[in-house]
Amino acid sequence: MPSPLFADRPAPQPPERGTVDALISQTQRLRGDVDAVRRDTVPDAMDPRGRWQRALCELAVHQLDDLNTHLGQLRAGVPADSLQDGRQAAVATPSRPEPQRGSLLSRVGSAEWNLLTDEVTWSGELYAIFGWDQAKQPLTLDELPALVHAEDQRLLTTMVTDCLVDGRPIDGEFRIVRPDGDVRTVHMMGEPVLDANGMTASMWAVLRDVSELRRSQLAVRESQESLQRQQQLAQTEHRVAVELQEAVLPPWRGSLRFPHGSPAALDLAAHYLPSSSSALIGGDWYDALQLPDGDALLSVGDLTGHGVTVTSGMAMLLGALRGMAIAGSQPGPLLGHLNQMLDTAVQPALGSAVCCRYNPVHRTLTWAQAGHPAPLLFRGGTGRALTPPDGVLLGATSGAVYEQAEERLEIGDLLLLHTDGLVPGRDGTAGAERLLGLAPRFAGARGAQDCVRTVVEEFGQAEREDDACVLVARIGAP
Repeated sequence: MPSPLFADRPAPQPPERGTVDALISQTQRLRGDVDAVRRDTVPDAMDPRGRWQRALCELAVHQLDDLNTHLGQLRAGVPADSLQDGRQAAVATPSRPEPQRGSLLSRVGSAEWNLLTDEVTWSGELYAIFGWDQAKQPLTLDELPALVHAEDQRLLTTMVTDCLVDGRPIDGEFRIVRPDGDVRTVHMMGEPVLDANGMTASMWAVLRDVSELRRSQLAVRESQESLQRQQQLAQTEHRVAVELQEAVLPPWRGSLRFPHGSPAALDLAAHYLPSSSSALIGGDWYDALQLPDGDALLSVGDLTGHGVTVTSGMAMLLGALRGMAIAGSQPGPLLGHLNQMLDTAVQPALGSAVCCRYNPVHRTLTWAQAGHPAPLLFRGGTGRALTPPDGVLLGATSGAVYEQAEERLEIGDLLLLHTDGLVPGRDGTAGAERLLGLAPRFAGARGAQDCVRTVVEEFGQAEREDDACVLVARIGAP
């Protein structure tokens, strides 16, 4: 006989307006209403309609819980395109349109298998779920496993046997393989219907196509796992970059003074300021090195990019710079060699740098620059930028020549070298003007460390897009 109540319905469409929060609230209210109806529906053992209504309420609660879970994931920021992995849903009947690809609002169909008359009744939606030709007879319980995935046939047999023999309700999922080869996941809920003698006369079932929902849940899990892996990799990369940077940059905790015993010795201090917009370490560096002939090497630079690769590249450049300076290379030729290194590297990169060689005997500063902000010289409470000699970015062109400039320094002069991320904004001229405005405060400072502290107080809390370094050298160490 036909079912007293069919779960046959087309897939509803999501509302066109409303926020995700509003949809969640509506779903939760509807879930509460359905749950109230379910509690009020106490089916009589001899009332198939009541039992069927109870099963439909159970199914509705399942579906609303799934929908609420998905909306919660959507509100949490799951990428929408990760939910578009599903293939076309089941073939629709002419009167009921097929759910759109990726829709989580799935088809629901119903069936009855009469064990006394062997009559089988399927709803039109169930034909669509199984992709079964409506001109054919619906499948009996013995024939049904023919459409079930081979790995799930035993599961279906167990559920049906438990229902018919032991009177247990069916509530489980299995995969079907439709005649067109499409694999779908079906959630089945069913109950036995007993006759007057308490014997199983038939079995009712409600079947829901949950393929898209399960695919979306899998996509969400894979996205979350991928995100976790990316976060772990990022944390590891950040730790390695920090350790590499700390191993390369001078570990100054206060002022550095050299050469000792000279009236024109340098009082040195430096500071590294990380980016506020990136968790990755950049390629900025500062360095000061006393050379075998008594001169001092001062340099700051910036290799473009962030991460371990850039930090390791910075370490390579800084090591080469130190080695060539110890070997006697002057700033101009030294930058030319660094440019050749970057130009011929396996991984092309761009960098900027300023390299200074200070002679304490004659108090002369010989320097060159590669597309980098010029050093700032402070004297007598005022400051100015040194006139830069010609020099292009490191790695920008083959065979570049870097000119040198020379500056005579006096006792009490203060030299400030920095990378272009120190002052927020992209206007280098404005940044230099702001730094030069600190001249009166530098004049009253006790040493290089106080000057660096002033710079950090002025610019350290600002939002910066890139890392930055500052190095201060005062002529005539106290």
